Parts: sequence; C-alpha cells; structure tokens
Amino acid sequence: MDQRQLLRTRQEKAVTSGVATKSIFVKSAENSEVWDVDGRRFIDFAAGIAVNNTGHRHPRVMEAVAQQFQQFTHTCFHVAPYESYIRLAERLNGLVDTGEENRTMLVTTGAEAVENAIKIARSYTKRSAVIAFSGAFHGRTMLGMALTGKVAPYKKGFGPFPAEIYHVPFPAAFSGVGVKETLSAFDGLLASDVDPDRVAALIIEPVQGEGGFNAAPLELLQELRARADKHGMVLIADEIQAGMARTGKMLSIEHSRVKPDLVTLAKGLAGGFPLSAVVGKAKIMNAAPAGGLGGTYAGNPISIAAANAVLDIIADEKLCERAAWIGQMTGGRLESIASRQGMARIGDVRTNGAMIAFELIDDADGKIAAPQLAAQIVAEAEQRGLIILSCGTRYNVVRLLPPLTISEETLDEALDLLEASIDAAFSKVPVLESEEGR
Repeated sequence: MDQRQLLRTRQEKAVTSGVATKSIFVKSAENSEVWDVDGRRFIDFAAGIAVNNTGHRHPRVMEAVAQQFQQFTHTCFHVAPYESYIRLAERLNGLVDTGEENRTMLVTTGAEAVENAIKIARSYTKRSAVIAFSGAFHGRTMLGMALTGKVAPYKKGFGPFPAEIYHVPFPAAFSGVGVKETLSAFDGLLASDVDPDRVAALIIEPVQGEGGFNAAPLELLQELRARADKHGMVLIADEIQAGMARTGKMLSIEHSRVKPDLVTLAKGLAGGFPLSAVVGKAKIMNAAPAGGLGGTYAGNPISIAAANAVLDIIADEKLCERAAWIGQMTGGRLESIASRQGMARIGDVRTNGAMIAFELIDDADGKIAAPQLAAQIVAEAEQRGLIILSCGTRYNVVRLLPPLTISEETLDEALDLLEASIDAAFSKVPVLESEEGR
C-alpha cells in the first residue's frame, strides 16, 4: 500500500465524509507544480481554487511572511492595530473603482467578506432583502448558502436558511436564459414578490465561479447598475474567485466599466494565506456602528504581509497581461480540440483571461449535459499528472485555473496532457441519447 492509500484510509477514519477531497495528498509545491507523498509530480490547474494566482510559495510572498514572523503573528487588530493593515486598506481603496472615496475592512474567508458586505448594505439602507442569481456561489455559512444559487451539494439538507433572499436567473450559454429573460425576471420579482424599497442589495459575480465561468454580459451589469440607482439598492460585486488579476484585469467587473458600490475579495488576495476584504464607497462602509464589524482573526498580520507582496508581484510581473496571454493560449488549444471532434461534445469554450472553462454536451444544441464526460476528463487528467476541476449547475463544465506565474514550457506541457485526457475520455464515454437528470 502506497502513502496515498494509507492516508486515504486514515482520512476516512478521522475526517468527516462531508469534507470531500481529491486523492492527491500533497507533500511539496512550487509555482505551478505539486508533488504528492509518493513522489508523483502534477501540474496544478486548480491553484487552490484560484487562490495561488501568484503560484505556490512565490519567493517574494515567502520573504514577506518570514519577515512578519520575526515581528509578531497576532495581536487582534481591535486590540493593538498595525500599520500593514492600514497600508493594505489604502492600496485596496485605490485599486477598486467605485467612482467615490473608498474604505476597506479585512476579514479571513470569502464567506466572511460576503456576510459583512450584506451587513454593511443593510446598515446603510436600513433594509433587509437581498437579490442574488441562479448558479451563484457565495459561501458555506448560513447566509452564504442562502445566497448561493445551487442546491447540491452546498445547500442540500442544511436549511432552513435566512429569510428575504431572492434569486433571478443568470444568463448562460445553453441555459436558454439571456439578458432579456434575466431582466424580465428581475422586474417581475420586484412587482410580485418583494417591494424594491425592502431590497438592501444586489450581489453578483461578474464571472460566475462554481456556476460554470459564465460572464455577466455588459448589458446586464449596466441595467443592474441602473436599477440599483433607481431603487436605492447597493450593488455588490463578488470578486472572490474572479478577482486579483485572474481575468486579465485586477477585478473582473473592470471589463464592463460598471462601477460597483461594494466589492468582496479573497482567494488570490494573499497568495495562499487566509485573508479577505470588503472594499467600497466610504459613505456605505462607514454606516456600520463602531464595533459592529471585525473579528478576532480578521486581518491577520501574516496574511496581510503576504497580500502586500501579492499586490507588488501582480504589478511588477504584469500578471494581468499574463492572464490574458494564458487565456489566449489555452482557449486556442481548446477551440482546436473542439473543431476536430467528429461530433458535438465540447459545446462551448469560455476564456475570461486565465479563468477558462469548457462545457461538455451530448448533442449539437447543448440541451443534453454530459456530466459523466466532464468527470472522466478530470479523472484522466489526474492519471496523467494534471490537476483540473469540474463545476457548473449541470456538473458538465471543466474549469482551468493555472497560476498566472506558470512558465510557457509548463503551460505547453499541461495543454498536451489536457488534450490527451480529453481524447481518452471521449473514447471511453459514449454519446448517450438519454440520461436521468440531464
């Protein structure tokens, strides 16, 4: 029995089965590569789910963390504040374009950032209702699950959830929902289910993560901005997965030039260390009473040191431009693979910088999802030494999240492995004429 099998056995006896994992037990990692406990090498196209945008153990991140360890590791910002928190807040205030003066708060996880953004919006508007979107993922806390627009596995069996949370359809390829349908549902919701004067906020991922890497169309974001202004609602952009240079801009909403009121950040913010933020208009952020925001570990100094280094790396190594290049290279290869298939199986290739996905189908119209094919591609890739993930409301999307610091040689190698994995999966999973739940 190898080390991986031994650890799997120990995990089954020690860790709740509700925590699902892959079977790769990591021993070391560097930039875009991971080695497991049995010495197997993998190219990492998951990056800790868009956390390691600057790669594993970037030297500048590790140096910043080492220096902070020599000074102090925790005082609680509420008890004994520190300059690095203020400096990071100043930098984030300058990076997020709301059109007004900004303020920032730091917490630890993406779910915490979302919860606090809703708290702040409610405090500012004196309202309670929130509108989110189908396919959204906003965290695993009770409010995060309520906002999330996907039942299994995130919400199943965990209710009841907080009240006054509403969902409207998110436009997506093959869903049959376009901007017109989304806006009609939004306006219908305000006419039939919730008074717009009760709505504190709209929260949207400009590029959905778990939902399948679908980008919100420009028209939708513009219309939501107009409706938020008309009804006095706070527009929150959840940039937890799509932010921090991942899509070729620091924030994915920058592609639209629509200015949000509040932004949530996490994942790629601190290069592998737990940190999140809410950044937004000062008049909104300052609405919460003193002492109403924060937490014991909120704005941990180790994570803040990493985040300040990450911002330097993104600028100095031009990672926004590199994300765009990765998207071009990867998207081009996927389009080539799709074009040479004898039947429609890759129904759509979506490249939002280095936030890349392809949707698997069993018919040319895209009405029949192929989740088994997506799962087989992920499995084939793992066997070949490539870590990739699936997602999507129909479980039929493969998502690719390489570190933005990946070398050209390693990227080429990874794309060869990906192509081989796709071809192998296509040969093993037949085209199905019917499948329960598709």
